[in-house]
This record gives sequence, structure tokens and C-alpha cells, in this order.
Amino acid sequence: MMARVLPLHHPYRATTVRASSSNETKYNGVVPDVKLADPTRNYRVLVLGGTGRVGGSTAVALSKLCPKLKIVVAGRNREKGEAMVAKLGENSEFCQVDINDANMLQTSLKDVDLVVHAAGPFQQAPKCTVLEAAIKTKTAYIDVCDDTSYAFRAKALQAEALAANVPAITTAGIYPGVSNVMAAEMVAAARSEDKGKPEKLRFSYYTAGTGGAGPTILATSFLLLGEKVKLKPYSGMINVDFGKGIRKRDVYLLNLPEVRSTHEVLGVPTVSARFGTSPFFWNWGMEIMTKLLPPEVLRDRAKVQQMVDLFDPVVRATDSFSGERVSMRVDLECSDGRVAVGLYSHKKLSVAVGVSTAAFVVAMLEGSTQPGVWFPEEPQGIAVEAREALLRRASQGTFNFILNKPPWMVETVPKEVILGIYV
Repeated sequence: MMARVLPLHHPYRATTVRASSSNETKYNGVVPDVKLADPTRNYRVLVLGGTGRVGGSTAVALSKLCPKLKIVVAGRNREKGEAMVAKLGENSEFCQVDINDANMLQTSLKDVDLVVHAAGPFQQAPKCTVLEAAIKTKTAYIDVCDDTSYAFRAKALQAEALAANVPAITTAGIYPGVSNVMAAEMVAAARSEDKGKPEKLRFSYYTAGTGGAGPTILATSFLLLGEKVKLKPYSGMINVDFGKGIRKRDVYLLNLPEVRSTHEVLGVPTVSARFGTSPFFWNWGMEIMTKLLPPEVLRDRAKVQQMVDLFDPVVRATDSFSGERVSMRVDLECSDGRVAVGLYSHKKLSVAVGVSTAAFVVAMLEGSTQPGVWFPEEPQGIAVEAREALLRRASQGTFNFILNKPPWMVETVPKEVILGIYV
């Protein structure tokens, strides 16, 4: 059967401003019940890359968040797929799919309501084949892309998605993804107070080792080092305090899609994104690679795969003792000198990325997304009134989640300026 387009429950109203720094705790608490757009429909969700770490984590999170969903695990390896189906239970099935085979891809999409594209890496991919197939088959679409070129290539398919009445969100994972929605809420809160204007937005990310996310994350990291940008990747190091459980970590500039998208969508003049990892020698290694290896090598997917195969055993060995904690901090500076901070910290990236992606899937199935291709921070992608529920779902299992707090309430060693006054 042909998948039906999801009805909208939350049409965007341009006058709606809900975020406020006076109710920082509203994002914590009970996870909202899922209210599907059509309660009588048996929704089917296809997870491409469902046998991998990110896709598999998404499938598991979806099965817990909304048990009535039929989850179709898609991948090339039948043995891994059947193992994942056994883990998910009877409300799941496996579908063998190669995303490079257009006919196979379109066939797999024809009887599902939504497709999650988690079959990375997205860097240096020449076309948005899955999104194009989703538009042709009128299937709702979400991806976990973390590449600027790919994300804006997807965005360029806006007219086609509108014409087909297909809702789509690109960069809808943990970072970018949840981090974008956090930033959107912080900017909305700042503007609602009608004081200083938002001037600077800084995304800082930390992951221990590969975060348990495996060789795909390793390949992504190498490919990002080869990006053509004005500032050299893995430069501009700063030390950022990620609060309890993570503390201070060195982070380095990377060309991530949320820099450009939040600048354009949220209208913040200056935006940057940095990333760091541990053990500390991995940061040094990445920095050395950007200096020694030609960018052409780091943009070559075949050569990068060879490096991944070489480094993967070492990375897995260090992952066993470094753990897989993940943290993201969003700083917003305003023209009146105010600084607001958002923080998300979880013990396991491999779990957090799935929970975060599942939160976007559920929001779309609830009818939060309008036809077209959107970034997470756009109100047509995630309606303003749907952001709170998304952040509550995405922050499940975090040991530290806050939004719109002053820095001194977040940092492990706040700065005292005078007589017990902190900044």
C-alpha cells in the first residue's frame, strides 16, 4: 500500500512564544504519553541502518517509547537484522535494503509511514538518495545527518517535498538535532524578555572515546577533518565546563550543520560548534591528522575507510576503559551581557542518540511537522508548542539536563566576583 501523509496536529502560529527563562524546570519530569496523529492506524517505521549502532539504538528507543509501532529494521546484513528483530520482539521485522539500489530502496518505502535514515556516514555522499526516494513514495522522512553539505543538499529538495506533501526533517539526532531545539528555546526565551538581543551562540560537545557508537562515528570524525571551511578543522581549542559528571574538557572547532542552520533560522549573528573527546591523546591525534594529511585524503571515503579499519581495534580497546559519556552545552550571549546555558549529559551516547532520534520520530508521527524539508529548530519542522515534549522525551536517562540557566549554576567551579555573587 502507499503510505499516507501524516496529518498535522500542531499548525505553526508565528505569534506563539512559549519559552521563558522563568520556568527552566518544565523540561524535566514525566515523559508525555504518545498521541499519534491517527490512533486507529497501525504505523510502520522503517529504520535504515537499523543493524548499526545509531539505527539499532533508535529502533530500541522507539519500541520502548511507543510499543504499538511496527518497526522495520533495514540493513544489508540479514544475520544482524534478525538478531535485532529478536531483541525488539514480535512487533518488528527485518528488511534487506541497500540504499545505493534505487529500486530496492523505493520498494522498501512503499508500505511504511516514516523512514529514519541512520545509514551513515553522510560526509561526501553525492546525493540524498533516501530523501529523494521518500519524496517519490510520499513517505515521511527523518535523518541523523551531521554533514553541512548533505544537510543543505537535502534542504534544496524543499520544493519537491512540498509538492509531494511529504514532511521531512534533516539533522534530527542528538547533535545536531536536540542541540538545535535547545538553542531555539533559549533564543525564544531571550527574545520574549525583550531585553538584550541574542548575539553569540556556541555549541560545545564532548564524547568519551567513540561513545560506543563504533566505526561509523570514527569515519564521520575523519571525514569532518577534510571539510572545506575558512577556519581549519580541529583548531581554535577552548576549555569548556560541562558540569557534574563531565567537568572541564578541551573542545575544538568543527564544521557542523547547526552552525549555518541556526545562524540562518534563528538569526543569531555569530555561531560556532566545537567537539572534544577522551582519552586526551585522541584530541592530539585528530589535530595532528589535520596538519599532516592532505584534505583530499580526508575527503576520500575509500581512504578514510582504510584508516577506520586500521584504527578501529585500538579505538574499541580504549573505549572499554574510557566509557561512553556524552555531554552537550549550548551557550547564548545577549547584547545586554546576559549569558544563558543549556546542558545535556548522559552516561551512554549509544543510548542517548537513539532516545533523541526516537523523540523526533514520535513528534512527526504526532503531526508536528509540516510538508517540506526542515531543520529541527524551524517551527515547521518541530512546532513551537511541541518542543517541550520532544526535549522531555530526548532527555530520558540524562544525569544532567537544564535549559536557560546562568553559567554559575551549571559549572563545577563557578566564579565568585564579590561577597557570594557568582557569574
